[in-house]
Amino acid sequence: MDLGILFDRSLDWIITSGARILLIIIVAAVALKLASLLSRRIFARFNEDRLEGEVQKRAKTLNSLIRYILGVVIVAVAIVTILGELGIQIGPIIAAAGIVGLAVGFGAQQLVQDIISGFFILLEDQIRVGDVVQVGGKGGLVEKVNLRMTILRDLSGNVHFVRNGHIDVVTNMTKDFSFYVFDIGVAYRENVEEVMQVIKEVDGEFRADSEYKNDILEPLEILGLDKFADSAVIIKARIKTKPILQWRVGRAFNLRLKKKFDEHNIEIPYPHVTVYMGEDKQGEASPMRILMEKAESETAG
Repeated sequence: MDLGILFDRSLDWIITSGARILLIIIVAAVALKLASLLSRRIFARFNEDRLEGEVQKRAKTLNSLIRYILGVVIVAVAIVTILGELGIQIGPIIAAAGIVGLAVGFGAQQLVQDIISGFFILLEDQIRVGDVVQVGGKGGLVEKVNLRMTILRDLSGNVHFVRNGHIDVVTNMTKDFSFYVFDIGVAYRENVEEVMQVIKEVDGEFRADSEYKNDILEPLEILGLDKFADSAVIIKARIKTKPILQWRVGRAFNLRLKKKFDEHNIEIPYPHVTVYMGEDKQGEASPMRILMEKAESETAG
């Protein structure tokens, strides 16, 4: 073929089909940008400080999901349109894709399971971005959730990618509200009722603190004497807080409680062991002999 004719045809293709393909790419890029902007504008009002944190979490999660779906749709439409401009028949490709998709579907059951599970997780509002959850044997702060997987970051900074199909139980520790549970151990010699009164005093002072009073939803609930441990009696209590603030509130309360116990000389005992030598039938116990030896470094000095 004459090079001149080839050049002319190439030039004609660039001017016609090439220009249309470039236009399609530009339109797709603009559409992606507009989709992102539109999604952000729709959910912008949910990010205002006056709205509850739960609404903001829900909006942030849905915003991410909608942007993802719109992006997939726009890219798919652009690819199909470009194939048409290249003269490739789309009909046979779609038919073949259906057959191949059916075959692949049998080998991609886990992917389908992930997507279905992710759909219901989002539909039922089980997990939102910003929640602290335990799923699939992992726990942490939800950084991202989509139809295929949930991404968590734990306290050590480790990132866990959990496939939604592997999630059978969701433990959400920050949905609507949270509790911090206290197991307060004091010595057996202490008056339990007096200790409970001191705990109530700490709660009253703590809820009056401007730094924490807005984080606490209800006064401390003292559940009572929970159990007799080896070295202490355990008083169980809990405090209701706003979502994800239970650890901050609990640590601050523990600090105040330790100071108050020191003021009232209430003992928080170390674990200790009682040695029982046993008695014979006459009620006599064999003597226990203890040998004390100094370390060589001390005797040398």
